[in-house]
Amino acid sequence: MAGCTSRCRQGVLKLIQSLQRLVSGTLAKDNIDDELEMTTVCHRPEGLEQLEAQTNFSKQELQILYRGFKNECPSGVVNEETFKHIYAQFFPHGDASMYAHYLFNAFDTTNNGSIKFKDFVVGLSTLLRGTLREKLEWTFHLYDINRDGYINREEMTEIVRAIYDMMGKYTYPALKGDIPKQHVDAFFQKMDKNKDGVVTLEEFVIACQEDETMMRSMQLFENVM
Repeated sequence: MAGCTSRCRQGVLKLIQSLQRLVSGTLAKDNIDDELEMTTVCHRPEGLEQLEAQTNFSKQELQILYRGFKNECPSGVVNEETFKHIYAQFFPHGDASMYAHYLFNAFDTTNNGSIKFKDFVVGLSTLLRGTLREKLEWTFHLYDINRDGYINREEMTEIVRAIYDMMGKYTYPALKGDIPKQHVDAFFQKMDKNKDGVVTLEEFVIACQEDETMMRSMQLFENVM
């Protein structure tokens, strides 16, 4: 299961790296002391000072991120179909739609069907600059599909299938019937400390901290921005 978890996080990393390439250098011809340009978008984000207080980004970094976000999303919001289209570009040999759906929901913390700049930058701040605990909590909520505070076997099976679909037939052999169950069994063997059939946040955090592969995958995010 550690391999699946690592590939899952690498998929997120690819998306973040692409966003970094998109926005890097966009301030070359702009005055970095300007406030956020908000006159041309339908949804106006919160002020720089408030976002700076809520994230681990500086004012200049927020300006860079916002200009890139606005260039790709002039309306100021990203809906799920647009998000899926962007994410699918990084997995041309697979079907990333279901995994992108779960990832979209993790960013859409208000559950209103869209990602606003604040949603995007707060999630990005956690993944790139958050503490280890914050990153693990974010990953747990990604896996907790129904948001009931637990990861059950059905949710983990859906995540595993989504990862295989995303990676595609050119990367992995055809998914056999027992493969998802094997991964889910391994996940629960490692994570479900009290063997009650569900994984709590604390169980997830403790097990991940004991897993060297998981810790290395967390370090992938530290030097992205």
